[in-house]
Amino acid sequence: MLKAHMDAKENELVAISRIPANSGHPLHKGTPREAFIREFLESHLPATIAIGTGEIIDAESKPGESRNQYDIILYRKNYPKLDFGGAVSGFLIESVIATIEVKSTLTKEDLKQAMRAAAAAKNLTPNVTKSFSAGYIPPRVLNYVIAYEGPASMGTVLNWIPELQANLGIVRENLPKDVNERIKTPSKSIDGVFVLNKGFIYFDNVPLGFATEEIRAAHDDLRWLMAESSQGNLLLFFLLLQNAAANIEGSWLNAVPYLGSFSLPKLQFGKA
Repeated sequence: MLKAHMDAKENELVAISRIPANSGHPLHKGTPREAFIREFLESHLPATIAIGTGEIIDAESKPGESRNQYDIILYRKNYPKLDFGGAVSGFLIESVIATIEVKSTLTKEDLKQAMRAAAAAKNLTPNVTKSFSAGYIPPRVLNYVIAYEGPASMGTVLNWIPELQANLGIVRENLPKDVNERIKTPSKSIDGVFVLNKGFIYFDNVPLGFATEEIRAAHDDLRWLMAESSQGNLLLFFLLLQNAAANIEGSWLNAVPYLGSFSLPKLQFGKA
């Protein structure tokens, strides 16, 4: 039932994406297609997860400095955010589960920009106080790319990744063989690319995936899994997001590092 539903939604997303294709401006094509993905997520992910757009900050972020804008940000509702107006917000890295870049037609330059933005998000430092956790906790914020169209072969996209990593100065990850250590090792940039009705690529550090111990043993340097598939791409995308959001974690924001520039030189003390 779940796969049949997700395959139908995948076909629906591709079908309705052809409507804005009649527009004469790239922005008028991309904005509705981004909205279609947002609507899908809003109607399928748990109510504890909210969806926004904007930028991500940590305690070291400075006013006015250059930051990446993310198409879709999945964040936990029990953390604060900064309202910049016009439905654009600043999200504390402590609250962010994942970012999603939506592309009408995925190009090499699009992937490069997404990888650069993903690396920037992963380099932010969360400040939280933890008491307990249960379930899978991603080692860093997750960063995905989802596209309606792309190259003829997903293999082309896979070949772009190491080239772009080298171009951006992103060091290749060393993934341990032990599965428990493997899922604690984050990607240095994106975590997956999904092209609807065409296929997917994802970084092999997830507890829910297609790689077995036997497959990893046979492929000594396995980092990415790829499939050319007309169906199942939206299902895997949804399951990876759901798995990352379904944990239970007793944690809360440690706001002290955010107050580093806050001082009161004329503070006075008195007795009642």
